[in-house]
Amino acid sequence: MKATATRPKITVTGDGRGVVGHAGTRLLADLADATGLTSAFSQALAGLRQRQGGHDPGRIAVDLALMLADGGQAIADLAVLRNQQALFGPVASDPTAWRLLSQLDATMVAELRAARAHAREIAWAQHAETRGDLPQTVAAGQQVNGLVLDIDATIVICHSEKESATRTWKKTFGFHPLLCFLDNTGEALAGLLREGRAGSNTATDHITVLDQALAQIPDAVRHGTPILLRSDSAGSSHGFLAHIRSLRERHLDIRFSIGAAITEPVREAIRAATGWVPAIDTDGDLRDHAEVCEITGSFDATGWPEGTRFLVRWERPHPGAQLSLFDTIEGWRHQVVATDTPAGNGSIQHLEARHRAHARVEDRIRCGKTTGFGRFPSRVFAINQAWLQLALTGIDLLAWTQTLLLDGDLATTEPKKLRYRLLHVAARITRTARRTRLAIAANWPWTDALTSAFSRLAALPRPTG
Repeated sequence: MKATATRPKITVTGDGRGVVGHAGTRLLADLADATGLTSAFSQALAGLRQRQGGHDPGRIAVDLALMLADGGQAIADLAVLRNQQALFGPVASDPTAWRLLSQLDATMVAELRAARAHAREIAWAQHAETRGDLPQTVAAGQQVNGLVLDIDATIVICHSEKESATRTWKKTFGFHPLLCFLDNTGEALAGLLREGRAGSNTATDHITVLDQALAQIPDAVRHGTPILLRSDSAGSSHGFLAHIRSLRERHLDIRFSIGAAITEPVREAIRAATGWVPAIDTDGDLRDHAEVCEITGSFDATGWPEGTRFLVRWERPHPGAQLSLFDTIEGWRHQVVATDTPAGNGSIQHLEARHRAHARVEDRIRCGKTTGFGRFPSRVFAINQAWLQLALTGIDLLAWTQTLLLDGDLATTEPKKLRYRLLHVAARITRTARRTRLAIAANWPWTDALTSAFSRLAALPRPTG
């Protein structure tokens, strides 16, 4: 057996000069400036008190979002930025950051949301000018026309007493935020921090999150672009669906694809259903031991919006699948989808597979928990609400970096890989001829990707006025 090679022997000293870490995170900082996010945050928080010559509140908020995008989990992690002033400039102290968060009331948080929408409009315009249309989401090997919004809730466990942290439906303790992501790009459009006992299918909360998400989409895109709203059965409340239908009366081309509960009338309709066709998998290929059928009109759908169609899928349950008593008796796992996509706009196989792609939101949430909202810092609920908005901002900065500046697998990879390969890279800072130069190691495998990203950033059209 071949012996494992030993590592080279090293001598460690602490006298290095001009060396900085997390050099790639400067890309996010400069992108915040290029999209107008920094200036928009500064204007949104201009009314906050600050000492003469003190830190700009908007810049503090951006630095907090940068820290979260970089993988930080607590305000103390600002030290990584603060102690590298040659790379990131002056960064506020922890107490100053705490004071800012404590001043962000509901009005200020609404101003931050408006600032994010302003920066998003610029980022999308930059994308249109440099790269064309936004990416189209794909389901079962086919593109889904327009924008796809995914709403889902998650549980964030708290290990100490915090305001509005309560027992959850999973018998844990913490918060139960409701979130909306744009599947096309991975942007975090909206989030609502809720107490742990908040209901899963609360129509008011879903309406609030959807309206906030739609407000993040530029007017020119929102009006005239097809929008698909996907949710699990928590979004099937009749009040929420009626609200979606009312948006169409305001000239929004929005449709829904929602998980539906399997009630006794639905079970009878499934038992009597005919015309089953093979289901398709994520690549568009036929899936073994899975079939799809439409049961619209086979049961009383009173309360559902007019034109709602119902699709049912049954398949052999995989190991570990959660089965109802009905599933156990029948020997199949059943799922029902309600959608108001009219007939003629795709086969029932594609519509059902399109809905199953909603599962990607679980990956968005999992990554979001490593980008700020997996851990809330304060006992005060209002501070944690502000923290959530900054976490959504950090997620947006990562998404804009990928869609505007990166190619290949780096443009679609998860934040952890992006941090390990680009954001956390070390570099050397030198100053010559009144210019500051950031030199990344020539033999780092992703140096070309990072330097190309900085070049693309420099070439982005800047907002005027």
